[in-house]
Formats: sequence, C-alpha cells, structure tokens
Amino acid sequence: MTPWHATALTLFPEMFPGTLGHSLAGRALRDGKWSLDTLQIRDFATDKHRTVDDTPFGGGAGMVMRPDVVDAACAAALAAGPARPLVYLTPRGRVLDQGLARELVAGPGVILVCGRYEGLDQRVIEAREMREVSVGDYVLSGGEPAALVLLDACVRLLPGVMGGATSAEEESFSEAAPLLEYPHYTRPAEWDGRAVPEVLLSGHHAEVARWRRGMAEAATRERRPDLWSRRTSSVAH
Repeated sequence: MTPWHATALTLFPEMFPGTLGHSLAGRALRDGKWSLDTLQIRDFATDKHRTVDDTPFGGGAGMVMRPDVVDAACAAALAAGPARPLVYLTPRGRVLDQGLARELVAGPGVILVCGRYEGLDQRVIEAREMREVSVGDYVLSGGEPAALVLLDACVRLLPGVMGGATSAEEESFSEAAPLLEYPHYTRPAEWDGRAVPEVLLSGHHAEVARWRRGMAEAATRERRPDLWSRRTSSVAH
C-alpha cells in the first residue's frame, strides 16, 4: 500500500520535517507509514537571480510571490505522484479543524504551498484551485510553521501512528459536535496538597466515564462557548 505522501513547496526546505522528525510522527516517517519531501520554489525561477517575488500592483508594502514561479513548482509536484490537493497556508483560509484533518488523511496525501512575504499572487491560487487553510487568527512569518501544524494533525490520524485508537477517539474535537477534553491525572495521588478526584480512584468505570463527560461539557461551556453553541444546536436538530 502506498503511504500517505506530503510534499512541501517552500523557500526553506531545511525547516522540514522539523518537529515531525521526532516522537510518534518521526517513528512513523522512518517506518514508511507516511512520507515527506520538499521542493525548493526558488529552483523554478527563470532569471539569473532566481527571483521568486516582485512588488505588488497598486502599491503597498511588501512583496508578492510570482504566479509563474509558484505555478511551475506546483506542476512539478503534481507530476511527481498521484493526484493530491494543493493546500495553501494563509490566514485568509478556512480554519483547520479535526474534520478537515480527517478529510485530508482519507486521500493519498497533500501538497502544501508555503507562502512568504505578502503571500501568493491571487491568480495562481485560482488557476490551481488551491484549498486555502488557516491554522488560526494570527499572522506567521511564513507558511512553514502552519504546514507543520497541519501535517501533525493529519499524521497522527494515520493507521498505526498512535498507540491506541481509543486515545484519539476521546480527545478534544474528535466528535462531529466536539467537546474539549476532560482533565487528566496520574501518580502521586496527592501532590502539593492537591488530591486526585476521588471518582478516578473508585474503580467504577461508569462513574468515571460520567465524571469525564461532565468535566468535558463544563470546560467547553466555559472556554469555548462557540463550540458549545454549535453542539447544543446540533443536538436540538
């Protein structure tokens, strides 16, 4: 079976695999459960200075990545393997969530376009029908950190990467109408004058499950009212 394959189009290929070369994701990468390669966007520039950006039409600060250079890099990535979606990491995109991670994992892989400067020329985004994805309502210095976040969210869902399937099922955002995860405790049973909740020491699995559910609901109501509202609306329908 062909492993799930990610390609990063970037001006800084040395930033990959980064944190994904360690822990469970790194072991899965070495074991061939997924694969990762990079393409240096600058290699597709055609002038002697290997220029990848230019000033924006209409004026303004910053530089914009040229559509012809980015398009050539995209063409090379698409020609190198099975059809995979082109994902452009940008604050303007759909916010990454667990549902999108599961959707991307269900396919053969992804091609991640990591922008720099003020981003990509809009024409190449449209011409290549890129999926625009954001990792949150903030601005990063480039798309590479966002690409690593997206890859981490996807790779851990691949079969055989995580140790236990039930662990993934109980995590935050694992349901269609998600809850934040309940708090966790381990030994010692008392630390710094703080005791583990007695229900977790009781051995009554049904009571433990009920407590955990209640704590997850309480945390979601308090910390993420947007998620709680979505959940209650879903239940009502």
